[in-house]
Amino acid sequence: MSWAASPAAAAGGADPGPGGEDPSDPGGQRRLAWSGRVTGAPLRLRSVSAWVSVVGAGVIWLALLGPVIALFTHLSAGAIASALTAPGALDPLVTSVESGLVTLCVLFVLCTPLAWMLAHGRLPFPRVWEAGVLCSLLLPPLVIGLLLVFLVGPYTPIGQVLAWMHQSATNTFLALVIAEVYESAPYYVLGAQAAFASVEPRLEQQAALLGDRPRRVFRRVTLPLAAPGLAMALSIAWARAMGAFGAVIIIAYHPAGIPLQIYTTLQETGLASALPYALVLLVVALPLPLAAYIWSARAGRRRRG
Repeated sequence: MSWAASPAAAAGGADPGPGGEDPSDPGGQRRLAWSGRVTGAPLRLRSVSAWVSVVGAGVIWLALLGPVIALFTHLSAGAIASALTAPGALDPLVTSVESGLVTLCVLFVLCTPLAWMLAHGRLPFPRVWEAGVLCSLLLPPLVIGLLLVFLVGPYTPIGQVLAWMHQSATNTFLALVIAEVYESAPYYVLGAQAAFASVEPRLEQQAALLGDRPRRVFRRVTLPLAAPGLAMALSIAWARAMGAFGAVIIIAYHPAGIPLQIYTTLQETGLASALPYALVLLVVALPLPLAAYIWSARAGRRRRG
């Protein structure tokens, strides 16, 4: 048995390098060096491309957060305290929170069945139904307010019915809720539809095969699995309702919520005095969507893992 790695090594020569190259051969060394440069160039290009992508994403992220950053840089603790401690300064906040909670209840009760039927294809001509939801989503809020005047105004059939019930859909709390419902409903319907569509039909079918009735399947299987997505949809509708302005200023100028307070303060005393109320709106509207997003992301990871 020979212990030489190769005939060349047994003869006292050097072993061939990778690929059969002889390291003692200057030509072979040049070829190996060139091969290393060729393979290293794409690695450096990929590294540079990755850094450029990260920097670009950071610039876009900062640009999107630019208005929030500008808000905090132009506010002071004294200005916030003096604005929010004035008599009646927080009354619009209470109005917005109350109307927002009522809006969420209305959306959950009335729009959840529609979203479930859209997700499961239980409606005839489903594309027509989806197109209707998208049309309401794409309508400018100011146009929604103008059209609501012709739908629920005092001289319309609905308005006359409301007047017979000693109610009104203009410049009342009911009008504020109606405007917020119309501005936020499409966001909830589309989000809830996606949440129901993400539930695996196989799990619902297995529960039905085990003898559960449809209502029990919905309560025990569909609703818990879709709950993170539904929470995300509700939270987005909450933020949209809290910031509703275009339709509100047309049919519900009174009672004033936070968006209208920002507008009237801006008109009366200037931009700087309206910033504290803008901060209040952000503090009330944003935490719920952020919490729902974290819950939905964790639930999705648990489901995949």
